[in-house]
Amino acid sequence: MHNREIIVSSDKIKSTIENLKNKEDFNLLLDITAIDYLKFPDVTPSRFALIYVLRDRTFKKEVIVKSYVDDHNLIVDSITDLYYAADWAEREVYDQYGIKFRGHKNLKRVLNHHQFVGHPLRKDYPITKGQICTETHDLMDEMTPLLKSYGVTDEDMEEIMLLNVGPAHPATHGTIRNFVAMEGESILACVTEIGYLHRGFEKSCENHTYNQIIPYTDRLNYCSAILNNIGYSKAVEDMLQIEITPRAKMIRIVTGELSRIIDHLVCNAANMVDLGGLTNFWYLFGPRDLTYDLFAKLTGARLTNSYTKIGGLQHDLYQGFEEDLEAILINTEEAIDKALSLIAHNKIFLDRTQDVGIIKADFAINAGITGPNLRAAGVAFDLRKDKPYYGYDNFDFDVVVGSHGDVYDRVMCRFEEMIQSIRIIRQAMKNMPSGPINVDHQGIVLPAKKDVYTNIEGLMNQFKVTFEGIKVPQGEYYSSTEGGNGELGFHITSDGSGTPYKVKCRPPCFYSLAAFPRIAEKGMLADAVITMASMNFIAGEFDR
Repeated sequence: MHNREIIVSSDKIKSTIENLKNKEDFNLLLDITAIDYLKFPDVTPSRFALIYVLRDRTFKKEVIVKSYVDDHNLIVDSITDLYYAADWAEREVYDQYGIKFRGHKNLKRVLNHHQFVGHPLRKDYPITKGQICTETHDLMDEMTPLLKSYGVTDEDMEEIMLLNVGPAHPATHGTIRNFVAMEGESILACVTEIGYLHRGFEKSCENHTYNQIIPYTDRLNYCSAILNNIGYSKAVEDMLQIEITPRAKMIRIVTGELSRIIDHLVCNAANMVDLGGLTNFWYLFGPRDLTYDLFAKLTGARLTNSYTKIGGLQHDLYQGFEEDLEAILINTEEAIDKALSLIAHNKIFLDRTQDVGIIKADFAINAGITGPNLRAAGVAFDLRKDKPYYGYDNFDFDVVVGSHGDVYDRVMCRFEEMIQSIRIIRQAMKNMPSGPINVDHQGIVLPAKKDVYTNIEGLMNQFKVTFEGIKVPQGEYYSSTEGGNGELGFHITSDGSGTPYKVKCRPPCFYSLAAFPRIAEKGMLADAVITMASMNFIAGEFDR
């Protein structure tokens, strides 16, 4: 269960991480978070600890760097000069916990609004305190220094047009605001704001049992809810050191890959609309709708499925599932063929997507970009291959990589990844084991209804698991799976009770959006929209 962990004093954080990067090739910063031990049952050296999660160049090893922060000043050195990904990650820690990073060029709130007072993930923050934003924020505190760093003089500023792209623009999901400085049709500088969709996922986790949190994970990437269910459940199961049944693993693979397909269908269909081609949208949304019908039959819900539970699954496959599934797979293959027949040799499509929105491989790694956006840049990182779980290493499928990292590569990578997911699903259905879908463990899984109604032990067990929750051993653990848009990680802190002390989600979209301003700059305004669409930002993931 245990991650490799290095505990260092707060004045050694930067030098330790620099050594890990330069000498051990830990070149991917996955996440930064903090833990407030104010109400933790054990005594700790200080109230706050910082957690850095790093992955190495082979993508097979991860390391946790942990440091207790001096309670008197709450100041540590920034690592933004080592990793671009640290920019927003440090801002989030500052925003939520109030820890300051010395040397950060723009240490301001990133999730909560600029008028917000206090730090909501601290254990003594009153969660019922509503704070309403009453003033707009012009973002010039970010734009002016950025333009100056690009060599723009005060005289030049007179000629520059400043423009808000979003949040009203359809491509910005109703929340994202891109504040751009325009030089003619080209974007000279870009500042991005997440917007405000804050549902307080991580705070809510601190007041619910481990199983009660699963419906919240549906609302992260709502385009592939079951992949979030799987990622979170796997993290808790790893902490419990339990292995789910062979049938549960295989069903999770089938439903997870089906979720990946509909996630990619949404991305490519919406991208085509942003390019002006509506026909592809109808072709691609057909199989997605059929998949939702299948999920509704299997789980009882179309969009937010809440399908897994700690130790297994809510429901077994229904009678006739295999036939319904195969019909969807055939329909998906036909839809992909039809969509590709319209765009593969279409000059307008090629002109609008090739050499547009290029993400270079070294920048992508440095910015913490994972998933299809990284693979399209030519980096073959896929947790299903590099750190296989649930027996993914027994499947015959290819990791899809691009060569140029432009919009075209991202679109085509997703099309091909759907084909590979179909391959995986067919192999899984062919080798589907029989047997139970839940582990046989009375402290983890609810007893059968006949036991609840006929014997006192069953009734007590039902009561304890429901009201007290699953008792997870005290400790801290990071676990990750391959989500629809990249590495989906959960860092969970347990105090030994049935409620997590802290849950931190590492969402792939947060780091992709943080990198977007640098990707959009020097490009055309019209191209920024399709670049956004091709990176598949899901607003529910940004601020959880």
